[in-house]
Amino acid sequence: MPDAMPDLTRLPRPYDAEAAARTLDAFAAKGAPERAFAESAGGAALLGALGGHSPYLADLAERESPTLLRFAERGADAALALALDPLGRADPDAARPAVAALLRQAKRQAALIIAAADLTQQWKLDRVTGALSELAETAIDYACAHLLREAAVRGELKLPRAGARDPRQVAKGSGLIILGMGKLGARELNYSSDIDLMVLYDPEAAAYHTERAGALYVRIARDLVRLMEERTAGGYVFRTDLRLRPDPAATPLAVSINTAITYYESTGQNWERAAMIKARPVGGDHAAGDAFLAEIRPFIWRRHLDFAMMADIHAIKRQIHAAHGASRGANAEVQVPGHNVKLGRGGIREIEFTVQVLQLIWAGRDPGLRDPTTLGALAALAAAGRIERRAAADLADAYVFLRDVEHRLQMVADRQTQQLPEDEAGLARIASFMGFPDLAAFSAVLLQHLLRVERHYTQLFEAGMPPQQERGEDAPESRLNFEGPRDDPETLTALGAMGFGNPAHIASVIRGWYQGQTRATRSERARMLLRALMPLVLAAFARQREPDAAFARFDVVLSRMQAGVQVLSLFQRNPALLARVAGILGAAPALANHLAHNPASLDGLLAGDALDGASACLPALVKESRHFEEALEGARRMVTEGKFEIDAAALEGIVDADTAGQARSDLADGAIHALLPHVQAEFATRFGKVKGGALAVVALGKLGGREMLPGSDLDLILIYDHPEATAESHGGPRALPVSTYFGRLAQQVVGAITSPGAEGKMYEVDMRLRPTGNKGPVATSLSSFERYHAENAWTWERMALTRARCVAGPASLRKRINTAVKTALIEHAGPGAVTDALSMRARMLRELPAEGPFDVKAMPGGLIEVEFIAQALQLVHCRRKPAILAPTTHVALANLARAGILPKEDAEALIGADRLWRTTIGLLRLTVGRWKEATLPAATGAALMRVTGPLLDRPAVDLPDFHAQMQEKAALVRRLFERHLGRPDSGGTPQAPG
Repeated sequence: MPDAMPDLTRLPRPYDAEAAARTLDAFAAKGAPERAFAESAGGAALLGALGGHSPYLADLAERESPTLLRFAERGADAALALALDPLGRADPDAARPAVAALLRQAKRQAALIIAAADLTQQWKLDRVTGALSELAETAIDYACAHLLREAAVRGELKLPRAGARDPRQVAKGSGLIILGMGKLGARELNYSSDIDLMVLYDPEAAAYHTERAGALYVRIARDLVRLMEERTAGGYVFRTDLRLRPDPAATPLAVSINTAITYYESTGQNWERAAMIKARPVGGDHAAGDAFLAEIRPFIWRRHLDFAMMADIHAIKRQIHAAHGASRGANAEVQVPGHNVKLGRGGIREIEFTVQVLQLIWAGRDPGLRDPTTLGALAALAAAGRIERRAAADLADAYVFLRDVEHRLQMVADRQTQQLPEDEAGLARIASFMGFPDLAAFSAVLLQHLLRVERHYTQLFEAGMPPQQERGEDAPESRLNFEGPRDDPETLTALGAMGFGNPAHIASVIRGWYQGQTRATRSERARMLLRALMPLVLAAFARQREPDAAFARFDVVLSRMQAGVQVLSLFQRNPALLARVAGILGAAPALANHLAHNPASLDGLLAGDALDGASACLPALVKESRHFEEALEGARRMVTEGKFEIDAAALEGIVDADTAGQARSDLADGAIHALLPHVQAEFATRFGKVKGGALAVVALGKLGGREMLPGSDLDLILIYDHPEATAESHGGPRALPVSTYFGRLAQQVVGAITSPGAEGKMYEVDMRLRPTGNKGPVATSLSSFERYHAENAWTWERMALTRARCVAGPASLRKRINTAVKTALIEHAGPGAVTDALSMRARMLRELPAEGPFDVKAMPGGLIEVEFIAQALQLVHCRRKPAILAPTTHVALANLARAGILPKEDAEALIGADRLWRTTIGLLRLTVGRWKEATLPAATGAALMRVTGPLLDRPAVDLPDFHAQMQEKAALVRRLFERHLGRPDSGGTPQAPG
């Protein structure tokens, strides 16, 4: 026989040469093909590796020699497919002994093929564990089909597809659901693993007598376990564990779906959330299993970041050590002899717990992190910035190595063990099986992986608060006592030294917290967290310009929380977040008020290492929603978090006005784009669909220009199109004429965006820029839009149209709308735009003057005049030079300069003023809102000078200096306005209402 074995140099050399020789001899004695294989270099190497390390695999090789020959001839994938194929074609009506024998035959053959593919390195770890999981799932599917057919023959079930041969077809509509949990659910099964199953049933689905359904499905569950794990002459299939079902001490082996849902919604524990991350249907009715998992998704993936859960998960690890102890292999220290590579320090379980905890924290808001596999989840967490890439790489490398060790341990004798031998000879065997030249080399690599895992696990779970002495014994906060006398003099002195103006009031508020007088601190766990955090809390607020006011705002935030454990755990695990919150509460009362009403906004603040965090997560979160209301709630939550994250970064000067405006616009784009399909689907359930019709959303104003400011509303136009022959909708309970259909659909879209929820509205919407303004229909047909802008549009409407941008809808319709917008601007604008723009600006100055010296939008030389220059010049010149068109003001100004329409220095001056005005408006909205006074609060003035410093000709030394420079900038803009457009009071008749 030709040597077909690949890369034989990597096969481990036999540890026990005599055992290897016996395996070669026994295999060769089976027949001529076997002898030829044993005499080939590849065959001898493989048989030697099996026989020299694993009595179990040596016995399988002899017993299933045709399978090993098939592996050599056809390769691992083809051989495995042939081994599993009989289970998909076998008759489910066969007698129980024949079913059991077939299952065990498939197990023996598949186990041999998978081990050979592993040892010859044809397959990497994920393919090895995936193949073992495929074997288990195929076996469960066939066993379930057999048991269901038996029940149908007994007259207990009515199977909709009773005549099917395909096991999965037999189980459809059967009411039986088998969920794979743990490693089976994640397709990470090991060689001698239990399979963790959860058996559920729907009593209404198929049982003839629903009152006896429970007993029926319990019997099926019991028979399934017996089929899987009963040992016969053919061996066994898999040991089976049903203890991961809801409340296993009080529930039967099979649990009804409604009981399971009620349990998870009411009393489910954090460890069960972690277990359900990996759950998937592996037998019975797979579609019903998927529906069940979708139903309990909110239990698994919490709406808000949950750092409090970390203590519960870590407690499980401590319980493992306490329950098993070093004598049983759950080693409390890293070692080699006798170490448990799963449960011991630095072992597989620590990697899995690290991954699952990070998923439970972050994947509620980012569905892209919900990968059930350990390696896949590590990669996703690293890509999302939720774990350092170096740490993820260390854990992934260790996981692969430790799983290989686990597999070699189990291959030896098919024992369910993860514990290394304690004797040197046993360790040397495993080192050899792993391909190491000696025990020392194996031990060095093993210890390196274990120590790295232990370090990363400790950093995540066991890192505590900074010890008191690190802050210094003489620091004021080291002398604080809020549980002694009511007016402890030393405490009051320390608070005063820290900078608080009314120490007695501060101390009184904290005593109230400690006594549980506020809802957030009523639990002992919350008060314990608060006591540990208090020095950091006071130090953070003492650094603010007005510490008493900032602290008072924090008290309001805390008092409005339903519970404090989660937020306080958030601060404990992320001390830098506490400092950011203190800065925000100290500088921005408006954001403080928002935080008081929406404590969940802290999630966005912590999540936002990048400002696209919420907008990146939002589409997937909305897409996977079970129903429209859940989609709406998810979008509203992510928008609320995202806006706060962006506003906080802008307040702190982390991002400039351009970046913040683009991030706010991306967030709004994402929300509209993600919600539109859900609104349309929900609307279609009542009114059907318009065949060939479609709706698109066009943004104008600040959203269109991607320059959104804090609190900006959305200027929208909704445009639809449909074939002329289509007169009404079809497929719903009620048909509507096309125009009525899209008008109502448009109202639903706007309603979804503006409807209030627990966290407020997503956005306000302004539709006055649609054709004919408030008098026109809510949705406009594309043909009407084109006709209006060709015949009736005012100059102000075309100026607004320079900022039009499609943000949602089918690609083909968006393309046609973009063409229509460009045509409206190029074909129907001209030199008259300047005269009309001047008339409009003159009227605005008369009727809508600036409200105070800081109204940098409306004042002469303010933001409006910068925008008028960009928009009017685009209208005048776009027919000749269409490349100048751009919805974003600073981009349009740069385009005008490149086209030679604006001198470069003028464009640069206007771009600088545009950034300064938007930065100023943004910061004022975040701190004081609409401000009409001549002076600003000290904290606001300081923040304004800080964030606008890079935009001024020179850093402002104080607020009067800042105001003087602002007036200089406004005067420059006014001069450029008059140079390129003219004087606003030079005459002309406005074309439209102001």
